[in-house]
Amino acid sequence: MGVEEHTQEPAAAGELTVETTASGTRYPVAPGYRVNVRTGPGTSYRIVRTLPYGQKIPIYCQKPGERVTGPYGTSNLWDNIANGQFVADAYVYTGRDGYVAPRCD
Repeated sequence: MGVEEHTQEPAAAGELTVETTASGTRYPVAPGYRVNVRTGPGTSYRIVRTLPYGQKIPIYCQKPGERVTGPYGTSNLWDNIANGQFVADAYVYTGRDGYVAPRCD
């Protein structure tokens, strides 16, 4: 997998709920993980920040890239959470395998 994608601490209860509000849907990062946000869909891309524990994120689009193994399995999907910012989908609870957002252009 290359560079380690997370650090871990004990999970808090109730963190695995997908929130849908007027401003959109937000997905929780796996409980107890601080996930690296990268400039592209792979661990060779530069880290721009690290998400805090318990973070819920929007997914604007998804893109195939490097295969990563995380708490939700192994996947080559990467989630675009902001302009030029991607996280490995294997660390995000979406409630299902595969795409939950449009493919990124």
